[in-house]
Amino acid sequence: MRRLVAVPADLDEVIDQSGREVDPALVGMDTRAIERIWRAILALYRTGTQPGIAIVVRRRGEVVLERAIGHARGAPMQRGWSAPEAIPLRHDTPFCIFSVSKAVTAMLVHLLDDRGVLHVDDPIAEHVPEFATHGKERTSIRHVLTHRAGIPSVAGNNDPELLVHWDRVIDLLCDAHPTSVPGRRLAYHAVTGGYVLGEVIRRATGKRIEQHLEDELARPLGFEWFRYGVPPGRETVVAENVFTGSPIPAPLAFLVKRALGVSFEEAVRISNDARYLHAVVPSGNVVATAYEVATFFDLLRQGGSIAASSLRGPAAEGHGEVSIFSPRTVRRALTESSYLELDLTLAAPVRYGLGLMLGGDTLSLFGPGTPSAFGHLGFINVLGWADPEREISVAVLTSGKPFLGTHLVPLVQILRTIAHEVPKTGAPRVGSRMPRAIR
Repeated sequence: MRRLVAVPADLDEVIDQSGREVDPALVGMDTRAIERIWRAILALYRTGTQPGIAIVVRRRGEVVLERAIGHARGAPMQRGWSAPEAIPLRHDTPFCIFSVSKAVTAMLVHLLDDRGVLHVDDPIAEHVPEFATHGKERTSIRHVLTHRAGIPSVAGNNDPELLVHWDRVIDLLCDAHPTSVPGRRLAYHAVTGGYVLGEVIRRATGKRIEQHLEDELARPLGFEWFRYGVPPGRETVVAENVFTGSPIPAPLAFLVKRALGVSFEEAVRISNDARYLHAVVPSGNVVATAYEVATFFDLLRQGGSIAASSLRGPAAEGHGEVSIFSPRTVRRALTESSYLELDLTLAAPVRYGLGLMLGGDTLSLFGPGTPSAFGHLGFINVLGWADPEREISVAVLTSGKPFLGTHLVPLVQILRTIAHEVPKTGAPRVGSRMPRAIR
């Protein structure tokens, strides 16, 4: 039986708008273009597969779209599915952004490389000596960032509670036999890579990765959320993820379980578990608002610096720019490591940088005609990206987790609409800010 949200006849009942959207004309856009993008979001919501959707679009540093629709928790469901009292979704409701977290973790690694604390070509074992087992002596940080380390999962261990026990995960990964020679095969590391990178950071600096995120990104940018997980007692503020749509056919269910380590439905359940939301899972549990995700990618679009006046909260009280990364550091993160190579875990061709996913002219997660775009996909339809040619950054956060169903065409249409409605402004440059990268 399909599991779907009961969509109200009057959508205005479940829409929240921030009130901080600037006039699109100020940044070279048309109000009608913004409304067409928003209508594409409404079309996705009407499929009944999404309890809640939040979107932010920044153009030339200004927020031109910041809205949400649906419920954060307890969304009414069709066909007798029971639900607790419904809590409306707000534009500033935090979501777990799942694998979009990988881009955040990768940039922390690149920041430490820039400071000379480590280097992306260091062997993992140089920082974590016990990792040098079973042929992993030469496995490098770069291999992990590019999903070529040969450790896509913790073999033989699908216990979801394992994710919250950091030292146990590290022990298992150190003792793991790689599935291929490091560097040879592309196979998406859904969860494992983040732990390895986090442990390298801890050993290299003496400080845990969550503290680096707090000190280097969240606090300077004035973010309320944007941390790995949430403090105890705040988990009920996070948008609840819901398995929706149709049951997954057996062959596809096997592929999903191979990638995630657990079934699709179990992964959704785990994502709402307080233990998961209190843990540090660098590959998958940053909790953030749509504004924060779009702002993070806008920071990268602009070469690692962003105007204080375009931020919110205490960060907006400063003058000039908040500078976190050098343009060189951002360019390195976008260095292409695979061009539409078949990913053996995802069973699909993907274009990767060093920790980020890259766009393309035709096949692209970020819409057609986006060869300079970069960002990341999160479980299964959470997206954050920047497109320097269009001078935009975007976050589309969703709480519905359908695998197959009517959501696919509207989701693709959102990407197509954004790419179509936001005009290109010429070849990107550092400061605007990315060279045409690294295509």
